[in-house]
Amino acid sequence: MNGLSFELAPPAVAADPNRVDVACFVGYVGRRSTPLPASVRAALAAAGWIGGPWARPATEIEALLQVPVVVESWNAFAALYAWDVRPVGSGTRSCASYLGAAVRSFFANGGRRAVIVRCGDPWPYLEAAGIRAAGRAARLAALLAPASTPLDPATWRGIGHLAGVPEVTFVCLPDLADICAAEPAIVEVAVEPPDSPEVFVECSLDTAPAVEEDVGLRDLAPPRADDDGFSAWRDAIGSAREQLARRHREMLLLAALPLPLGDARNAGAWAQADFLAYLDAAGILAAPDSSNGGRAVGSAFVQLVWPWLRTRCSADLPGTLEAPEGLFAGLLAANALARGTFRSVAGSRLAAVRGSEPVLSCSGLAATPSDRLAQRVCLVAPSLDGWVLHADVSASSDPAWRAGGVTRLLGALLRAARRSGEAALFEGSGPLLWRRVEQSLAQLLTAFWREGGLGGASPQEAFSVRCDRSTMSQNDLDNGRLRAEVSILPVAAVERITVVLDLTGGGVAAPLAEPLPEVA
Repeated sequence: MNGLSFELAPPAVAADPNRVDVACFVGYVGRRSTPLPASVRAALAAAGWIGGPWARPATEIEALLQVPVVVESWNAFAALYAWDVRPVGSGTRSCASYLGAAVRSFFANGGRRAVIVRCGDPWPYLEAAGIRAAGRAARLAALLAPASTPLDPATWRGIGHLAGVPEVTFVCLPDLADICAAEPAIVEVAVEPPDSPEVFVECSLDTAPAVEEDVGLRDLAPPRADDDGFSAWRDAIGSAREQLARRHREMLLLAALPLPLGDARNAGAWAQADFLAYLDAAGILAAPDSSNGGRAVGSAFVQLVWPWLRTRCSADLPGTLEAPEGLFAGLLAANALARGTFRSVAGSRLAAVRGSEPVLSCSGLAATPSDRLAQRVCLVAPSLDGWVLHADVSASSDPAWRAGGVTRLLGALLRAARRSGEAALFEGSGPLLWRRVEQSLAQLLTAFWREGGLGGASPQEAFSVRCDRSTMSQNDLDNGRLRAEVSILPVAAVERITVVLDLTGGGVAAPLAEPLPEVA
């Protein structure tokens, strides 16, 4: 033995529904064979998963299967989950899981709290022909939880757990591109020179060390989607988006676009020079409506990220590439803590990035296909100063909702308004309550204005709030429904946005159609 070392476990931090930096990762990752720590067991018991009316079997609790677990650091995550032992094939070789890689990048790029929902063990990366396609429906069902209902925790699976973790702001499904991919294959990969100069990186005691490259993994093709795979991915993202729009309007879905398979290019639907044209032709970026069953992705509830990245830690993944949503979630979390969630993260330097597939060329002048793609997708590309996030946009088809900071600002306002509405839920509706709601919302919006989230030279120019008989019909009054109308001027928006908040007997403060017409 070389001696003993002691580490003090960080104290459990109480949940705070007003936080706007918490990410939820839902997917497939193994569980360590170590006993469940007492602190984790106590948290699950307090949440009702042990000994409560919806208690899960002891085997599921010990395996942390389909229960939300809060982790405050990368070390805490790595101690619970066997993120690094996904089987490559039928032999003994293993690689990292995509959920583990996403959480690793989240904490490495500034994230401070994550909620993990383990849906099961990851499958072997190289499966027998036909197994991946045959298992797609079951794997997606565990993630998307179509049978989950918000008021019955016993039904919660996958993203259905979001009903019980109101502090979550960002939602990631790191395995989705792999689930929808075609059969992977062995490929020949040429050794490439570094794409950017070496730079100094600030050290962190809680960041995973750089990974030694496994040449065998470099020869594995990363997950790639053909036309059918892109359609399955679009429908899955659309299903998740629809659940957020209907139940969790203050949350944002972060998703990495899949890498296209060669067959999709050769079919003429996609060209290397214009990925945006393929996304449009496939109906991926269309506004969700009845014509596409609400399954399109062009919504302010979604931020897409591309391309896939080579980083200081991605050498333990197939093709040595990682999906970028974990890194993006970490940037957004750090930005929310340091500068305010409504501020853009575009222009952030990414010292850990060493390459990408494909390598994009962004001029910032809308002169290239990548520049046009950056109007709908958050892109990582090289610049004179190294690798940079060139865009912070939502996938919305409405230009007024493209700025990522605007969508996050509305999410933060809705989160705070929900808390305010819950406090007044059991009070009698009348002029006294209406004035109190107006004052509470005005104080909230004034705070956002002072922090720079709203435009205007004064609070009067930045926002207006009304809660009186002009905002409620007699039918609203008879049915105990209180409505407040809020009009705001976001800094990045070109026009004023009006939001109607509806407090019903169920205790849910939610916007109506005005703020997000694409999901009315």
